[in-house]
Amino acid sequence: MTPRAPIAPYAPAMTNEQHRRATTALVIGGGVGGPVAALALRKAGIDAQVFEAYRPGTGSKGGPLGLASNGLNALSVVGADADLAAAGMPTPRMVISSGTGKVLGTIDTDPSLPGRVTLPRGRISELLQARAEADGVPITYGKRFEGAVDTGRSVIARFDDRTTAEADILIGADGIRSAVRGVIDPSVKPRYTGLVGLGGYIDGPAGIEPTGGDFRMIFGRRAFFGYLSDGAQTGWFANMPYRRLEDADLRNTTFDQWMSRMRAAFADDAGPAMTILDHVTPDGFIPPSPLEDLPHVPVWSKGRIVLLGDAAHATSPSSGQGASLAAESAVELAKCLRDLPVDQAFQAYESRRRARVERVIAEAARTNQSKAAGPVAARFRDAFMPFFMSRFTTPEKTAWQYAHTIEW
Repeated sequence: MTPRAPIAPYAPAMTNEQHRRATTALVIGGGVGGPVAALALRKAGIDAQVFEAYRPGTGSKGGPLGLASNGLNALSVVGADADLAAAGMPTPRMVISSGTGKVLGTIDTDPSLPGRVTLPRGRISELLQARAEADGVPITYGKRFEGAVDTGRSVIARFDDRTTAEADILIGADGIRSAVRGVIDPSVKPRYTGLVGLGGYIDGPAGIEPTGGDFRMIFGRRAFFGYLSDGAQTGWFANMPYRRLEDADLRNTTFDQWMSRMRAAFADDAGPAMTILDHVTPDGFIPPSPLEDLPHVPVWSKGRIVLLGDAAHATSPSSGQGASLAAESAVELAKCLRDLPVDQAFQAYESRRRARVERVIAEAARTNQSKAAGPVAARFRDAFMPFFMSRFTTPEKTAWQYAHTIEW
């Protein structure tokens, strides 16, 4: 007699809704949104693995990048806020001045909210990657995404080394020039703002007085300059107007040529820009890049593939919100996937995020126009900005942006 197979324990049949919920995820991109998404997905009971194109230590160090109160609120959901707050330079106040030295206004962090901190962009990524790996999230470095196939039941990602990976869903957190977005809608391209961004860090006093927690911003006569210092380290950035910009211009302009252009741009402005530039070295200089944004990405998801962070809603650096919005979206996406089937989760995620992020992008675009203002427009800006800032940058008026929280 043929022995009978053992009887399996009884398990209730899965409903269609349960069957469609994601249990595994591939995350493309290990910058800000990717590691935070993986941490939040893990918290939601979804296994996620991250694939990052750059190997540790080979990506850009990045200039000073702020994490606002709302970003730290989002990071607190996955337990990553304390690491970044401890490593960052506290900057609870922004002071905006004209090229003549006149203070145009200030933006103070509401004392009831987490205080804004500033770190090098690369350091933020390193800390988030370390936190994710410490919590058991696998991160594979040196894997560049090249394409994906949605089978209807899963997604298979293809990488440049001819390897593949498969999971229930795929999340594109691979930046403003997202390769994953190219799979969903290759027609969407970044919009150039008319500004080029440069920056970096200087170690040592460098003749700069500590800013005491202020991030100081200067609308100069020809360009925009920002800096902060704790006495031991000074972070700085410059935004220079260029109406037309070719990639060759960025590649072929040398460090000495950029320094000469910046000295010419800031020579007549009040403030320490010239002193800071005198201490910039090639090792501490972040190569220039065009400031870009994505004012409206029509489609955030398709099938089992979804976009996150700059891949879906890139705001220019003028907002000071890029990293914070990415962290928010990562947590919101994971929460939706925790509670809903995949298709409904993607719809809910987009409906909860789109209006908010596009409002921030639009406000940053207006700031970019002020940075690139000509002589006449600059005079109007400097005359009227104190009035507007005193009325529209109070904690009450900016609460929609900085006090935003996601209830997990």
